[in-house]
Amino acid sequence: MLGSGYHFLRRFPTTLDCFRLQIVFVNGKFCKDPMLVVAEDFFKHVDAGNTTNKLGSKVTPVSVNELFGLNTLGISLARIDFAPRGLNPPHIHPRGTEIVIVIEGTLHVGFVTSNQNNGQNRLFTKVLNKGDVFVFPIGLPHFQLNVGYGNAVAIAALSSQNAGVITIANAVFGSTPPISDEILAKAFQIDKNTIDYLQKQFWYDNN
Repeated sequence: MLGSGYHFLRRFPTTLDCFRLQIVFVNGKFCKDPMLVVAEDFFKHVDAGNTTNKLGSKVTPVSVNELFGLNTLGISLARIDFAPRGLNPPHIHPRGTEIVIVIEGTLHVGFVTSNQNNGQNRLFTKVLNKGDVFVFPIGLPHFQLNVGYGNAVAIAALSSQNAGVITIANAVFGSTPPISDEILAKAFQIDKNTIDYLQKQFWYDNN
């Protein structure tokens, strides 16, 4: 029974299949005994995020890490709150495409394409108002900036239960241990003193 169920799970996994297999890990998550499954495994309340930080934004994720019932379903979402001029800084999702809808306010959003044959990267941007939708393809750097006069709220849906996030500035200048200033100085074509200054900053994580 376990063997046949395991092979079925590998081909066509669902959350309830995962629950049936009591000793199998899927995507690093332990499969729960089906007799112990409750409605709360599929439920989460999301409050407004605290935007009193240096970025003026807060991302509240609802991925498999926060909601057990999402495992194997291939979807997740996040609530993004913005103070006036708040920024969700350039970042990538290595495992998921994102589609965002503006619930309140006005956002300037955009993404940059992968490297082109001519050595350039195209920027696609748009100003979004309430009810507008925009897509950020998987793995491409993208951002959202509140350009309205008040607070803004957006909901982002992602095509993975655990899309991941890499905030570019944090990863490049705030890694532990730090990337060599010689490498970064040559990559950004600036002097090492500037790199040293950037590496000494506190790179806030709004996730």
